[in-house]
Amino acid sequence: MALAQLTRVTLLDGFSLRWEDATPPELPRVIQCLVARLSLSRCPDRDVIAGQLWPDVPESRAHGSLRSALWRLRQMTPGTVEVSGVALVLAAGVRVDVRELEAWAAQVLDPSVGCDDLAVRGEVLRGELLPGWHEDWVVLERERLRQLRMHALEVLADKLVVAGRLGEALEAACAAVHEEPLRESAHRALVRVHLAQGDLAGAHRAYRSFRDLLADAFGVAPSPSMTRLLVPGEPGDRTPLTPAPAVT
Repeated sequence: MALAQLTRVTLLDGFSLRWEDATPPELPRVIQCLVARLSLSRCPDRDVIAGQLWPDVPESRAHGSLRSALWRLRQMTPGTVEVSGVALVLAAGVRVDVRELEAWAAQVLDPSVGCDDLAVRGEVLRGELLPGWHEDWVVLERERLRQLRMHALEVLADKLVVAGRLGEALEAACAAVHEEPLRESAHRALVRVHLAQGDLAGAHRAYRSFRDLLADAFGVAPSPSMTRLLVPGEPGDRTPLTPAPAVT
């Protein structure tokens, strides 16, 4: 099967391969792990990859398992992997959703990129990396990508506010809050969007919702930098903005 037919590796919300004009092969879990590791790898050295995929066996056995997995992958999806010396990488024509998420985040976080080139992309709002996988390298990558996506969404919300694209800014801020409900910076972004829309009542509701959530979870109040976004007693706020009691 030609490489051109392999169009995409998906790791967000679960592992899958998508083919251009054929039914994708059903890959065994060990082959899925190899494809996922190569899709996420920043160190293509086969010694590192073998050690990560088979951490609990002797080095020689790990390398043997890697050779076997590579052979099976080449049989099932020819042209997917390129081998150069001790390096293993996915072929250049293979698209990976996580890499697209990283490229989008890099663009958002680049101060030289104008707002005209930025948007909330639906695919980056999808769920977590490889849910149900518990390998150490997956857990670390999952948290790294979660933090990257949240930070990018917060920055994007602020940039879109400046550009006057308030509906998209609200979508980005809400996505950040949904990703981590206890992250104050996400809620600050949401409050700023409401204020930019002239929705003072919405801004106060967002503040109180976070304040109550934080009090229930940790018994603490929002930081002064968030509280300063709002002035108590403004129209639309019928509940005093009394900070939650601090932990003693």
